[in-house]
Amino acid sequence: MLKVAILDDYQNVSQQFVDLEKLAGKYEIKIFSEPFEDEADVIDKLSDFEALLVMRERTPITKNIIENLSKLKFIITSGLRNKAIDLAAAKKRKIIVSGTESNLNPTPELTWALILGLARNIKEEIDNMYQGYWQTSVGVELKGKILGLIGLGKVGSQVAKIGKAFGMQVMAWSENLSLDKCKELDVLPCTKEDLIKNSDFLSIHVQGGERYKDCITLKELDKMKKTAFLINTSRGPIINEDDLIIALSTNVIAGAGLDVYEKEPLPENNKLRFLPNALLTPHLGYVTAENYNVYYSQMIESLEACASGKPIRVIE
Repeated sequence: MLKVAILDDYQNVSQQFVDLEKLAGKYEIKIFSEPFEDEADVIDKLSDFEALLVMRERTPITKNIIENLSKLKFIITSGLRNKAIDLAAAKKRKIIVSGTESNLNPTPELTWALILGLARNIKEEIDNMYQGYWQTSVGVELKGKILGLIGLGKVGSQVAKIGKAFGMQVMAWSENLSLDKCKELDVLPCTKEDLIKNSDFLSIHVQGGERYKDCITLKELDKMKKTAFLINTSRGPIINEDDLIIALSTNVIAGAGLDVYEKEPLPENNKLRFLPNALLTPHLGYVTAENYNVYYSQMIESLEACASGKPIRVIE
């Protein structure tokens, strides 16, 4: 019987989407709900498993891990891209890596939850309501404000459309910005410097990796308006976290809405947790019932296909 590990089920919800009883005759399945301590912990706890079902970019599946899991045959990830898996190491060991489709709606929707939360001081006002206070802040309107987007791909485009619906002026920059896409969405293309200087809300929607690592540092933050807000629902390392903490602590910018971090889960003592102008969510961008239904159902579908020798949605 194939031994299968479901990793990274932080919310203990995988069984809502995976019928374990139905699979019991085919697979021996174990669910891991806690993050692993380190690579040694991963190797120790997963040494007997032949297939891993992973939630993208939670537990890194590194070269060292792949080389030390001698029984591993299949890695099934949510999404069709997972930079936390060393694909070259998997290919060398002839381990099949397969993925799933993914809904595009959840991350743009969460982006706007953060933007609106910052604009209307939602965190402060909710906290104060529970303390017995009433109307302690003055928010800002979105209409007429400049929404700057770093990245105008699938997610950025949806964020842009909603910005236009709010009556915002939308600008965009990325290293591979499509001028046709800008024209289609009525978005103004600009340089990175102009985007940073002019945006009232600056939202990040590019892929992670070395190209955009430390794209926003104290140098860029110093050029932003003091009234501006920075939003990141893409990848943590795109913003230099130490520099952002300095900027928020000294009111270089008005605030930040973050769903992604340099290290996840975010350590309990991380300074971001204690800043009143930081609106934080725990990487919820893709965490919806609808998206999880796609992820888990297609993970099982991919597992069945791999086990039968006819893998689908192979990632190379």
